[in-house]
Amino acid sequence: MLSTLRTIVQEVNSARDLQEALSIIVSRVQKAMNTEVCSVYLLDPATNRYVLMATEGLYRKAVGKVSLGYSEGLVGLVGSREELINLEDAPSHPRYRYFPETGEERFRSFLGVPIIHHRRLMGVLVVQQRESSRSFNEGEEAFMVTISAQLSGVIAHSEATGAIGGLSLTGEEAHDIGFDGVPGAPGVAIGTGVAVYPAADLDLVPEKATDDIEHELDLFQCAVSAVREDIERVAARLASQLRPQEQALFDVYLRMLSDEALPDEVNGKIREGNWAQGSLKQVVQQYVRNFEMMDDHYLQERAVDVRDLGRRLLSHLQEGEQASLEYPERTVLVSEEITPAMLGEVPKGQLVGLVSVKGSSHSHVAILARAMGIPTVMGLVDIPVNQLDGKELVVDGFEGQIFASPSADLRAYYQVICDEENELIRGLEALRDLPCETTDHHRVSMLVNTGLMTDVVRSLTHGAEGIGLYRTEVPFMIKDRFPSEQEQREYYREQLEAFAPNPVTMRTLDIGGDKCLTYFPIHEENPFLGWRGIRVTLDHPEIFQLQVRAMMKASEGLNNLQIMLPMISNISEVEESLHLIYRVYHEVREDGYNIHMPKVGVMIEVPAAVYQIRELADRVDFLSVGTNDLTQYLLAVDRNNPRVAPLYHSYHPAVLQALVRIAQDAHAVGKPVGVCGELAGDPGGAVLLMAMGYDSLSMNAASLPKVKSVIRSVSLEWATNLLEDILLLDSPHVIKSCVDLALRNAGFGRYMRPGKSTGKTLAEVASASA
Repeated sequence: MLSTLRTIVQEVNSARDLQEALSIIVSRVQKAMNTEVCSVYLLDPATNRYVLMATEGLYRKAVGKVSLGYSEGLVGLVGSREELINLEDAPSHPRYRYFPETGEERFRSFLGVPIIHHRRLMGVLVVQQRESSRSFNEGEEAFMVTISAQLSGVIAHSEATGAIGGLSLTGEEAHDIGFDGVPGAPGVAIGTGVAVYPAADLDLVPEKATDDIEHELDLFQCAVSAVREDIERVAARLASQLRPQEQALFDVYLRMLSDEALPDEVNGKIREGNWAQGSLKQVVQQYVRNFEMMDDHYLQERAVDVRDLGRRLLSHLQEGEQASLEYPERTVLVSEEITPAMLGEVPKGQLVGLVSVKGSSHSHVAILARAMGIPTVMGLVDIPVNQLDGKELVVDGFEGQIFASPSADLRAYYQVICDEENELIRGLEALRDLPCETTDHHRVSMLVNTGLMTDVVRSLTHGAEGIGLYRTEVPFMIKDRFPSEQEQREYYREQLEAFAPNPVTMRTLDIGGDKCLTYFPIHEENPFLGWRGIRVTLDHPEIFQLQVRAMMKASEGLNNLQIMLPMISNISEVEESLHLIYRVYHEVREDGYNIHMPKVGVMIEVPAAVYQIRELADRVDFLSVGTNDLTQYLLAVDRNNPRVAPLYHSYHPAVLQALVRIAQDAHAVGKPVGVCGELAGDPGGAVLLMAMGYDSLSMNAASLPKVKSVIRSVSLEWATNLLEDILLLDSPHVIKSCVDLALRNAGFGRYMRPGKSTGKTLAEVASASA
């Protein structure tokens, strides 16, 4: 059965459209199971009815015409139960529903299994047999369940293709069918889709030896020079839209193209006798694998940049040029994987939105999109990119949704949201230089999380009072070796100078497990519980001390450095780290540097640390909670795993109770405590954290104005009462709803979801236009 299953899946994957895919399924499954009938019923979202979409064995004229209500007949029973049903005598079942036009009265045995994709019931796959004595056995049940699970994604992809074209399952005209992704950058855009494809495909490059090594080296050097010129040209084109510091992202590309980085490794492969294209493929794929293995989502997204760079180099090696694209006045850029370099190809002022099948809010393109104010939706896994080309699109970066070919009513609804958001942004600009203080004069420090110079100017213009988390991994990521002390000093000095005299909290190198450097590979069976963070750097004190030395020297004359230790799980790690830090401090002072001893803190992101707050606080100057990892570890949920992602919830009662305990225990021994996770950037989460007693909140720069506006408009007493109420609840979804309701009642609904002044919900608008 396994080989049969593989064959069916391969055939269905190559189908041109949904109808062909379904026809292949019913034909191949009927033959594989040696049964008389195989049919597929899909649930039409427009009518909430099951439609017979394909059959082998029933009358073909019934296809597209026979439909059943959501809970009607045996098909409806399979769907409502979301489990298989196996009957020897189907007509005798009380839920049996007879349709004369199908001719199914001849068949008695019935086996139906649900088709489910990402928790969404899509339809039912059915096989039937004439003889009642012929019952379907357990092996056949297992095959049907397996084939249904394997093909659900393909069916979803094909269904999306038709829906984007404005057609329902039955071929009738459909309106306002939306697709869910992941919010990449907030805002709403209405424009025309322009599909962009990679310049070249590294996966298709064959392995081939070369006799002319010098010729291949010359070809590759020419390609590197050409790509470097392309990137410099793109950076120049974006110069008028971005501040100089925000263009530092392109410096990352250029550094990767420097002689000691990626080109050096490719040249090494060529000298071993491999041709230039094959050498490039090997190096880029190794870089990509290493980045994708990492559990830090910000760093995972660096694989996109390396892959894009590889494609551009390959394109020049192949002497291929992308076809010139026509960009309409309001362009929504659509791609399987949007990269920062693609943004610069769109003429100034014409890019209004971004849609990417892959990626997340941690990617470079999402960072740039937020800096440029471009609404972005990512992670649209079931969307065929080519079908969006030329279509009018609505990009909802607040909810992570897109709509193709919207109706006039839906377009008008979103236009109101656009207008309100523009007005809101203008209103928040006045808050930049005002303190983040409640109406009853409780003060909270507003900090930012950063990793690149691209974030600095946005952070300062949004009123950031310092850096709560600087990811020092970035200088290590753009090298093919550990960066020298001088190289690290230059990176750190940029951040420290930009925010002086405000504090800059630098996290020591956080690698290990599934967050490996290309030149420092670590392979483990369970990387999330493995050799990572402080565990790695304490095992390699030469790396730790070199980094701390670079930080301290970079702070000379500024003295706004704070050092933070990641993944602390016991006291001995803190004591050993402090011993090394003090040793470096005295050595740097002896070298003639006039520096102050920086404050040292720890990140609370491991559950064990939650129960050692007092002991940890006795030894360090401050504490900072990484809510992202702490939530994952407390709930045993990988938030990037689609199978368990719905279980990841920052408002889970266990998470909130842990956060309350951390703040209370830290203050009991007189130490400040902050938060540098995503919860701090959510207006509702920020209010709860303030009520818990957190002294500082560190977040993405784009979240600063709204969070500050909310905190400045409420009292600490109001926030404390809200916290007391929600701590009595036991459901994360109910807690989130209560917090949202409280903010809306307090007049802050526009911060969470603009457009409420229309007086209608999105569902009401879509229903009215249907």
